[in-house]
Amino acid sequence: MAAPDRSKPATTQDNYAKTVERLKRIQYQVSEGPRGGTLKGKVCIITGVGSLKGIGRATALLWAREGARHLYLLDYSGENLPNLKETIVSKYPDVKVTTIQADASDEKAIQDVCNQAINDEGKLDVFFANAAIVSVNSFPDLTAEEVSNMFRVNSLSVFLALKHGSAAMKKISAEKPDSEGSILMTASVAGLRAAAGSSSYSASKAAVISFAQTGAFQLAGTNIRVNSISPGVVETGMTGMMFDAARNKGTAGKIGQLNPLGRYSLPQGANIANIALFLASANSSYVNGQNIVVDGGLSSAHPFVPGKFN
Repeated sequence: MAAPDRSKPATTQDNYAKTVERLKRIQYQVSEGPRGGTLKGKVCIITGVGSLKGIGRATALLWAREGARHLYLLDYSGENLPNLKETIVSKYPDVKVTTIQADASDEKAIQDVCNQAINDEGKLDVFFANAAIVSVNSFPDLTAEEVSNMFRVNSLSVFLALKHGSAAMKKISAEKPDSEGSILMTASVAGLRAAAGSSSYSASKAAVISFAQTGAFQLAGTNIRVNSISPGVVETGMTGMMFDAARNKGTAGKIGQLNPLGRYSLPQGANIANIALFLASANSSYVNGQNIVVDGGLSSAHPFVPGKFN
């Protein structure tokens, strides 16, 4: 077999093909790898699990593989919840799964699922506030109602997870003799600075990062940690339109070209779900009040022209 001709510059299609192959290897390692016990015995709540390509679903599958005792999985849409439960139970029959169709910004629903975990299992160990929506409307076209709804779903839902999740984690029982837990939230690089999302989306995600920071200090002395994750370009149900448009135009190889890795990411593997696993587990027992950025290195630099470093 002839060696590839490296004298010719790689095309966007070449780059895209390499990215797809790399991500396939990551997915294979996640789906076919041996089970672990990183979350053995843990009782966890995850919101925003409905998308078949989403961070919530990928995290639920990974946490089940890592030995979670009981997963409470919530989404606004009930369409894909039965499939998610069936997939987890068929692969990991020792993991209990409770699916709930509810709005993550509905205070009663969040309080109820936290109470249900206490009633069923005697404790709550982890709450992953992942539910979110996105908007592509530019600043002049946004309405007050749209902005309000964006903050309701993306920011209020995080506050409710923080409020009711921490209250449940403080409860002492035979199952849990001390106050302890981990609350994590999906933020975004859009919450760090401009040009990564609409103004309403960016502001709502900046609030998430702030909740992680202030929440950690509000819960000082409780052994409850609070952290956020800021993904960069990740192919999920929310970003699907952008990826589909690029593939239709033959420019998919350009997605993520501005970051040092030169590619996009997926929710699975050593990308977002594994960062969530790390923050949920005892492996991150001294990580608190932090925002973990997972963007291929993009936010580490000021704007630049690729290939033209001075």
